[in-house]
Amino acid sequence: MSAELLTTSIASVPVLAFVLGVVGALLRADLRLPDAVYQATSIYLLLAIGIKGGVALRESDVASVAAPALMTVALGVVIPVLAFFLLRVVTRLDVTDRGAMAAHYGSTSLVTFTAALVFLDALGVSYEGFVSTLLAIMEIPGILVGLLLAGSAARHAGRLSETVREILTSRSILLLAGGLVIGFITGPEGFARVEPFFGAPFTGVLALFLLEMGVLAGRRLGDVRRAGIGLVLFAIGFPVLAGALGVLGGTVVGLSAGGAMVLGVLSASASYIAAPAAVRLALPQANPGLTLTSSLGITFPFNLIVGIPLYWLMADSLSSMIGG
Repeated sequence: MSAELLTTSIASVPVLAFVLGVVGALLRADLRLPDAVYQATSIYLLLAIGIKGGVALRESDVASVAAPALMTVALGVVIPVLAFFLLRVVTRLDVTDRGAMAAHYGSTSLVTFTAALVFLDALGVSYEGFVSTLLAIMEIPGILVGLLLAGSAARHAGRLSETVREILTSRSILLLAGGLVIGFITGPEGFARVEPFFGAPFTGVLALFLLEMGVLAGRRLGDVRRAGIGLVLFAIGFPVLAGALGVLGGTVVGLSAGGAMVLGVLSASASYIAAPAAVRLALPQANPGLTLTSSLGITFPFNLIVGIPLYWLMADSLSSMIGG
């Protein structure tokens, strides 16, 4: 990986804000955002991504979206299955905790996805505008497959149906899907009127959100030592494997190098917002400390600093090989 790519990733304002949050947590400084500000920034990011994705989706033909959407669903099924069985090899987690972990790693991280778009924009790399649609698509199957692997369908049929409803009506899905519909209906002309709000301020709002994420991750650094070497290795190694599958899948279905990289990031990321809520409802006996330590304390910062440029390097190299 070139020093230029790492510099582009690490030296961006959002990533540095994340580092500041981690440092603040280690120094026990109170850098947490007020809850109302945190909620507002998350709503802003979800809605902005959805609207911009909807505008791009309107300008895309169905044929160009169909294959990437099907590949995204396939990855949403395969990735949690791989996570579930690999965890059996490298850890001593029971079936319930492995299913909970699989649900987290089968789902996606909005913030990692957003940071990847900022990274590509900084490099001047183009990507398909409908990638926000892929984000919304992958959010659901990974969680459901993880719960099924944990055996919740057999033991908690009623609870699983309630979990499905919870996922489909969650804020992240409603805002993303609603934003997609709004963007699709209003189109480029309608978006031009709100672009000063949803365009230029986007990176600054992301920096605020990542400051909060840095504080939360910093407070879980102590848990990393207690998680065990197997879980630490999984939290770093599995995203690279899943990211490579996503990049390969995106390239196979004809996405540009930038689009394939984004699909790789979606595949490599782990949820720490939607999945914990669903797992808490369907698998109350699962240990949330393990899943959050792994997804937020290890995988998230790894992807943010090292993973994103690594997945771009994979996508760019694969694209060059095929193009050559």
